[in-house]
Amino acid sequence: MYFPTNYVWSLAVVATLNNGGFIDEVDRACKPVLLASQNGDDAGTAELYASWEAVADRLVAKAQADEAAGRRIGAGETYYRASLYTSQAERLQSPRWEGRNAAYQKSIDLLLKHVELSDIPLTRVEVPYGDSSLPGYFYRAPGDGPHPVIIQWNGLDSTKEMMFYSGFPKMLAERGISTLMIDTPGSGEALRLRGLTARYDTEVWAAAIIDWIEANAQELGADPEQIGIVGWSLGGYYAPRAAAFEKRLALTVAWGANHNWAAVQEARRNREGENPVPHYWDHVFWVWGVHDMDEFIEKTSGMHLNGVAEKITVPLLITHGAGDRQIPVRYAHETYEQAVNSPRRELRIFDDPEGGTEHISIDNMPYVAGIIADWVAETFAALEPSAAGGAPAVAADAR
Repeated sequence: MYFPTNYVWSLAVVATLNNGGFIDEVDRACKPVLLASQNGDDAGTAELYASWEAVADRLVAKAQADEAAGRRIGAGETYYRASLYTSQAERLQSPRWEGRNAAYQKSIDLLLKHVELSDIPLTRVEVPYGDSSLPGYFYRAPGDGPHPVIIQWNGLDSTKEMMFYSGFPKMLAERGISTLMIDTPGSGEALRLRGLTARYDTEVWAAAIIDWIEANAQELGADPEQIGIVGWSLGGYYAPRAAAFEKRLALTVAWGANHNWAAVQEARRNREGENPVPHYWDHVFWVWGVHDMDEFIEKTSGMHLNGVAEKITVPLLITHGAGDRQIPVRYAHETYEQAVNSPRRELRIFDDPEGGTEHISIDNMPYVAGIIADWVAETFAALEPSAAGGAPAVAADAR
């Protein structure tokens, strides 16, 4: 809790430090807005962005000088942190803030400079979706393949850039697995720059993405019979829902359970639990493309896994922080208890002294990401192809 009275702002600090931010730079970005943080989550977010941007811009100037001098490694590393700080500060802004799209585009541009200079095996991709497309990054595992592929999905307020910052795709690549990071409707670039809003039946997104992987499998070096899905935060609803109905998926991970998001919204209306972002109701209305609370409640009433989890017939891992202040830990148990047809279901609750006790274990994210990556690799290795495209030969439930 860098900001002792402000959970949401402190969440951004912890995420930044766990994703490669330097403690001195983060402190310099935060210290000027310590007083502003005491005025609540919503007030002062534009002031916070300006303070973080000042640090990012100093880094950009250094990176440009390094690049001009031929110092590719130093420039690439510095562009990375500038992108990270810009992204985390943009995440806290109101949907109504006029600078938001420009700030988000800046985070993309800086990240792509890092990718270019650091020789990262990452490619921008476009997945056809209706009359538009879903933007993504494909992080290719080394070697010719074919490699298993993990589709990685956001939550309510994260972006494909944040998936990259997490280091999770690199961890998977080290285990021989490629990652497709996608901004689904209602998140990241799909929402900010294309106006694509969310929906509850996420198997529709999954089908479009799997169709694209199958059509491009040879070019991607992908194994179309070994496609899994990982979703964090609200992705803890999105990913299991997709796996329940899209039977081409071979495994799924709920990185932070979200069994009944509709009920969580009722709790937030009653001021129970912490919000993930400032300007919360403006944000969720934006994500869902609605104008008022009644329309929002109507559109999200189906956002739960009751009657859905039992339709999951592939291996399922659920992770959750015991002290999650946003999504109560009981929802992790509910998903586990209802997913009775998963041939390998595992529930992993992170508590002290191990760490990872907060929302999506963001307080110890690299540690938990490594555990998830190991589970994914081991589960893919245990799958035996079948006529249906991936019946698992796996061990019994674990809890």
